[in-house]
This record gives sequence, C-alpha cells and structure tokens, in this order.
Amino acid sequence: MKTKEKELSDRRINRLRAQGFTRETREELNDMAFGIRFAYRACVTILLVAVTTQSVALFVGMLAIAFLGIVLPNHPFDYVYNNTLRRKWNRLKLPPRSAQLRFACIIATAWIATVIYLMASGYTAAGTTMSVALILVALSPSTTDFCVPSAIYNALFQAKSPEVQTHNN
Repeated sequence: MKTKEKELSDRRINRLRAQGFTRETREELNDMAFGIRFAYRACVTILLVAVTTQSVALFVGMLAIAFLGIVLPNHPFDYVYNNTLRRKWNRLKLPPRSAQLRFACIIATAWIATVIYLMASGYTAAGTTMSVALILVALSPSTTDFCVPSAIYNALFQAKSPEVQTHNN
C-alpha cells in the first residue's frame, strides 16, 4: 500500500526492527507506522487519565489490557486499529506481536500491578511516581519508536541487533 506520509528514517526503521518487526519491508513499516504507535498512545492516554484522577479502577483496566497484550496474538488496541482505523485509512493490518513487545507487556503488567498495590495501600505519592515513570517509558515508542523494554529483551536474549540486519527492501 502506498502511504501518504513521508518515508521513515533509517533510525526509525531500525527502532521498529528492534521491536521485532523484522519480516516487514520498509514500505510495509512505513504504512504501519501509525498503527504500531497506536497501542502505545492509547495506553499513555488512559494512564494519564488514571494518574490525574488517581483511579485504581482505571489502573485495573490497564492491568487487564497489558495482560491481554501478553496472552493474545495482538495487543488489544491492535485489534481496535486493525478492525476500524486501518480499514478507514486503507492501511496494512498489523502483524501479531513479537516476543519483544510481549516482553514489554510483561513489564507493564508487573509495573501496573505495583502501582495498583501502592495506590490501594495509600502510598499515592509512590504510586503516582511509578505511574509517571511508566508514562515516560511508554511515550518513547509513541514518539521516537525507541522501546526500552524491547532493548532490554534484545540485550537479555541476545537478539540480533537491527543495525546488523540488512533490510533494504
């Protein structure tokens, strides 16, 4: 599919490859770029509302979403994107989540569970601090395509560095 947006830079392509998007061509990644960021942006938005309102219920909802990101083939917000927005905009369907992105959801699940515990136990300052840190971590792939949990996964499990791979498709 031809995209109307400008081409992704080599840096962004490498960052997407580090997230596990290794089978897609440059053109496909360019077409899917907004969709790839969609789940991060949706999560950040809900987390911002949860922190602002100090809503344990919203954090519990985010915990469920993060957990489903581990067990389902796609992140829950990928299903929203694939079944609504991508059709409207005539974009490619997002592929199933990679091991790197599932690892990110594992980290998010544990992090949000800790925030819920802190908030429910009356440690709102600590819960808020952890929430803001999580939002900052999630903002990175939302804006620059650099995913800290993917980098950790790649370092721990010695995944091939995207810079070494040649994807000139």
